[in-house]
Amino acid sequence: MTAAPLRVHRLDARAVLPRRARDGDFGYDLCALEAVELAPGARAQVRTGIAIALPPGHAGLVLPRSGLAARHGIALVNAPGLIDEGYRGEVQVLLLNTDRDEGYAIAAGDRIAQLVLVEPATPEVEEVDALDATARGAGGFGSTGYG
Repeated sequence: MTAAPLRVHRLDARAVLPRRARDGDFGYDLCALEAVELAPGARAQVRTGIAIALPPGHAGLVLPRSGLAARHGIALVNAPGLIDEGYRGEVQVLLLNTDRDEGYAIAAGDRIAQLVLVEPATPEVEEVDALDATARGAGGFGSTGYG
């Protein structure tokens, strides 16, 4: 069965269309439309110059690029960013420079994030008087005793 296409509308002639670097990759690279300077600790809303129409029943997750994070401390402010199926505006990426000493320059066309398509479950919400018991129970942050 062939998947429905990810339809992309270029809002600016300079925009780079999303692409997967290799066969088998799930993430589509998102590229900056314009140059941006990220001072140490600064954040920026970076335009991609594209709008998308996700396949029916899908959502898009905007995720950080591991190389940018590892080498330069560039993260996403709201990782992952969520794109709902009905959104038709410009895809923008909220970048954060976590480095305290070094700025980072983004050039037009640089790969700044990746887009992963998912088929989320959307069951009806049902209010109940109590939840089923589990071995974990309400144990949360630090409950396993590790890290």
